[in-house]
Amino acid sequence: MNRRTFVQLLLAGATLAWACPAAGTAKRQRRQVAAVLRPLVLAQATEALQQPPLTVTASTSPRSAGGPHDFFSEGDYWWPDPQDPTGPYIQRDGLTNPDNFVAHRRAMIRFSQLIGTLASAYQLTGDEQYVRHALVHLRAWFLEEATRMNPSLQYAQAIQGRFTGRGIGIIDTIQLLEVAQGVLVMQSAKSFGRAERAGIHDWFAQYLTWLTTHPYAQDEMKAANNHGTCWVLQVAAFARLTGNEELLSRCRERYKTVLLPTQMAADGSFPLETKRTKPYGYSLFNLDAMTMICQMLSSPRDNLWTYQTPDGRGIRRGIEFLYPYVADKSRWPFPKDVMYWDNWPVAQPFLVLGAVQFAHQPWLDTWQRLDHAPQTEEVVRNLPVRNPLIWLG
Repeated sequence: MNRRTFVQLLLAGATLAWACPAAGTAKRQRRQVAAVLRPLVLAQATEALQQPPLTVTASTSPRSAGGPHDFFSEGDYWWPDPQDPTGPYIQRDGLTNPDNFVAHRRAMIRFSQLIGTLASAYQLTGDEQYVRHALVHLRAWFLEEATRMNPSLQYAQAIQGRFTGRGIGIIDTIQLLEVAQGVLVMQSAKSFGRAERAGIHDWFAQYLTWLTTHPYAQDEMKAANNHGTCWVLQVAAFARLTGNEELLSRCRERYKTVLLPTQMAADGSFPLETKRTKPYGYSLFNLDAMTMICQMLSSPRDNLWTYQTPDGRGIRRGIEFLYPYVADKSRWPFPKDVMYWDNWPVAQPFLVLGAVQFAHQPWLDTWQRLDHAPQTEEVVRNLPVRNPLIWLG
């Protein structure tokens, strides 16, 4: 790996020496993380090298109001009404309708997994074969006219008989987090062309415009629970890639003045998540998302890892609250999730990134023993950060 690439990786990874209370311990822990993940990453990357691209244009649904280049999904918890089978769907919160159209969501998850894996393998080895194959997928999704996805999300999480799309559907593109980060990690490689880099950046810039101006996006930004968190998370990730400092500043401010004060209780829990039908899974998900916001947006002048509200709410308190119930789920004080209770937890990002940031070995030990390659579709969908190496730098 050349010096330029190393510097780029250091800038792309948000865990920096200035932010770490024990830099020597953090360095040792990063080596530990790499040692744990290396065999899995290289095995997955070998398989990834054989995979052809598959974008939203590979499948369509007659229920979509969009065209072949538009991402389409349906509201998870909406079902046909037994009293009116052809009428508008009705909600069954927490219970996923298995007949929903999910092909685009699966394609985007696959894309995220492939780019995250290939970027991780490149970071470990410096071998540009991983970059070259990643570009095959990146071109298909963002550059090639026949297969590219439109940089908008007007038809996500539609509800039959009610809405052709909703702001709540914006959460589906959290799967692009590791795509954007993978590009940051790989874009200084010799085989990553300038035109390709510019084209990919332009796609994300266009999506950012939609993500900050469309009425659906405005609704999602104002969402009070994990949806509002994931709006900030996505804007932060895509603004980092495109160098949009204004949006990065807005995201930092929103984390401090909106997300923490309105979502985290004084004890570090998330009351808006614990009152849902999947309180455990939603709490894990929201803490992962807030942790990633701190990982991406912390700077020497504005360290979100150490930021606290006047009454002490901050990301460390959130991790300290939830960690005991990850180490021993039987202690969970709230109701069990109505679905997928047995499938959580897995190797949650907040454990590994928090452990390295705060030099706290027990969190890392717990992360090591959990599942690093879950297969349950619902778990994979709600674990958009699956490759810690590309975030640690």
